[in-house]
Amino acid sequence: MLEELKSAVLSGEDERAAGLTKKALEKGIEPGKILNEALVPAMEIVGREYEDGERYVPEMLISAEAMKAAMEVLRPKLVETGVQLRGKVVIGTVEGDLHDIGKNLVAMMLEGAGFEVIDLGVEVTADRFVQAVREHKPDVLGMSALLTTTMIHMPEVIEALKEAGLREKVKVIVGGAPVTQEFAEKIGADGYAPDAASAAEVVKKLLGVN
Repeated sequence: MLEELKSAVLSGEDERAAGLTKKALEKGIEPGKILNEALVPAMEIVGREYEDGERYVPEMLISAEAMKAAMEVLRPKLVETGVQLRGKVVIGTVEGDLHDIGKNLVAMMLEGAGFEVIDLGVEVTADRFVQAVREHKPDVLGMSALLTTTMIHMPEVIEALKEAGLREKVKVIVGGAPVTQEFAEKIGADGYAPDAASAAEVVKKLLGVN
């Protein structure tokens, strides 16, 4: 059944993925086992295929949607059984920027990699990022920008975290079309991901988890 679920995610069948997750739970399969032996491996394959050029963004999105449908069924059970997730990530698109496809994809890939994700949405101000870090105490804060005119808000968020005394408590990663490794280093971010597939790997590396 876990193989079936894995294949439903890979082929982007969201209703089937949700149904199989429900069935697996009814059969008494541990929520952690469903996550770690079906959903996480499926999304790892999706990420690998994207990096190898065998899968494009639209195909990645349909798999991510199927994984999301399965996670909606699974999440309450993971919480109930106290399954230890790999870490917590707060993510959002910066102020003035309404683009969310890349950010949504990163959020889904992170969830598929076993992280808890708090998605703040689009046009997130520095204050809101700071507030979310204070409230949720994440391990990582992820910022996305698709425009050169909005990526300038990324250093403002990092400064605001410093002023609030929170910068040392959270790793910051950035990404989006105009963002580069050089820009990430210049503004003092801890990591940079060029695409959604590598974002989960960057976060895992930053937190030292497999």
